[in-house]
Amino acid sequence: MPTSLPSRIARMLFLAALLLAGAARAEEASKHLAPGFSARPAGSKLVVVPADMELYSISAGGVVEPRADWTEAAQQNFLAALDGQGKLLGPQVTRLDPAAADELYGIVSLERAVANAIAMHHRNGDMKLQTKGDRLEWSLGEAVRPLKERTGADYALFSWVRDTYASGERKAAMLALALIGAISVGGEQEGHATLVDLNTGRVVWFNQISRMSGDLREPKPARETVEALLKDFPELK
Repeated sequence: MPTSLPSRIARMLFLAALLLAGAARAEEASKHLAPGFSARPAGSKLVVVPADMELYSISAGGVVEPRADWTEAAQQNFLAALDGQGKLLGPQVTRLDPAAADELYGIVSLERAVANAIAMHHRNGDMKLQTKGDRLEWSLGEAVRPLKERTGADYALFSWVRDTYASGERKAAMLALALIGAISVGGEQEGHATLVDLNTGRVVWFNQISRMSGDLREPKPARETVEALLKDFPELK
């Protein structure tokens, strides 16, 4: 029996919607990548730089206090979660030990400054630079050469995370304030990750998160944070 005209129209509209959704996903993924870059070459080596990470507690009065014990646990959970991303990161992955990262602090601090600039200007519509627009065109230049020479890697993965968590007293205070119509701030998670081509110094991928959820203090939610941070990470081709 021939397909009715309404059915054909409905099918065409459905296919058009799928195409538009696919195009939107591709456009969103491209925002994470430098122009002309889509994947890492097969056989390329990746070095993971120790994450710049701090966890804080918010007291009842709203005072933000660093928690070294939480940060230490988060570092371990973060590394374990990265180990679980072996298929995505590739087979040739090494870690830069903290002592070596300290020796190469100039590179680490430069990457942090560039990543902060990207976080401010690349994804923020009100702060975009006219010379760059939506293009991810940033570089660390020749400054990355010592990291390349020390590790032999082709790419380096940098990450930065700040987590704040409301204490029990803070949660009680927030509830009390909510009852009288006042707005108070609880915990939040901020972070970004950068992939740098060590042969050129070019930033080839960048992603950031900013949300009221996420927890690095326990292994399972830490895996979710790493997955969110590595969204659209370029695979090997």
